[in-house]
Amino acid sequence: MQKLSLKIFQYLLTLTAIVLAVVSAVACVTYAPATALAENGFSVEGKAAYLADYATGTVLYAKNENDRLPIASMVKIMTALLTVEAIDAGELSLDEEVFVSENAAGMGGSQVFLDANTRHKAGDLLKSVIVASANDSCVALAERICGSTEGFVKRMNARAAELGMKDTHFANCTGLPAAEGFSSAHDVAVMFGELIRHPVYFDFSKIWLEDYVHPDGRTTSMTNTNKLVRFYNGCDGGKTGFTSEAKFCLAATAQRDGMRVIAVEIGGDSSQGRFNAVSTMFNHAFGNYEVKTLLRAGDPVENYVKVSAGKKKNVELTVNKDVAVFGERGNSSEYELKFELPEKIKAPVTKGDVVGKGYIVRDGEVTGEFEVVAAEDVKRASLLDLIRRIGSRH
Repeated sequence: MQKLSLKIFQYLLTLTAIVLAVVSAVACVTYAPATALAENGFSVEGKAAYLADYATGTVLYAKNENDRLPIASMVKIMTALLTVEAIDAGELSLDEEVFVSENAAGMGGSQVFLDANTRHKAGDLLKSVIVASANDSCVALAERICGSTEGFVKRMNARAAELGMKDTHFANCTGLPAAEGFSSAHDVAVMFGELIRHPVYFDFSKIWLEDYVHPDGRTTSMTNTNKLVRFYNGCDGGKTGFTSEAKFCLAATAQRDGMRVIAVEIGGDSSQGRFNAVSTMFNHAFGNYEVKTLLRAGDPVENYVKVSAGKKKNVELTVNKDVAVFGERGNSSEYELKFELPEKIKAPVTKGDVVGKGYIVRDGEVTGEFEVVAAEDVKRASLLDLIRRIGSRH
């Protein structure tokens, strides 16, 4: 493929005015209209619902998605998110023994019946939150991470603001009824999407049935509140919620053939109804849309770049994320990859260094961009290397 100049692509980018969704999992671009499903008459029950492609954020269905509603135990999505972020930041470890206060042990509602003044591994507490929606474990983790539930709730609201969750306010870390606590279907999808970026979440979210073992040896049986992890092909995570105010709620994710989607329902009429609604949204997504991978992470890029003063004259190139397009199943559009690369770079070069950009082009229009990186290390040439190179030319 020929190299295209920066000016040409700046011109193309100006003409197309395409907003790109840059995601950690895959470099994708959307060509499906966000309202396609609604226009086709697709709908689900409940007060609000939301369905989106995880990689690109493409909205596949939305119903009252910004309405501020109580979400019951789906609040625990943020509790779990702050916990895994604390682990990633080194503030907490899965093996740390966390103290259970009288306050935590006395929470009531869904719980694993922790005894006050005992210690439990943070990983076990997190597991019980994800699998069994344990209120007592939520409070124990909140008190450990921020010193108090009040401090933790402040962090929850601060994180929601960082994520752009404009229609959310947390009043506690459990989702127990509180007049000032609310969220929206859109915002739930946002925080759930952030949670599932963490691999440790999936270590627990797929568990169907397991005993929680207490320090004294007694056990509490935990059954996953998200029945779809067992009964829907591809579903590997989710969070339920129910109170008389919130009704039946569910946020869940499923993946098939490299395509992951997130579905949310708030205010369903029954427990089975919420599972049916989310299953229906999943079916519609997988039945009507697909991800087409154009270049996989690690695959070689045809172009190469010269290296100045390197042990090698050229550096091989690749991409560090899958380059893919998301759109309607069966769409026959043809895509072309174009590259914007420098003629030469200086040694040393480290594998993974960003060298240039690539563009996804359809019908002459730029519809996506991605980074092109070095596929190998190229060390700086020694004086002897340079002398030998000069000698080889004669």
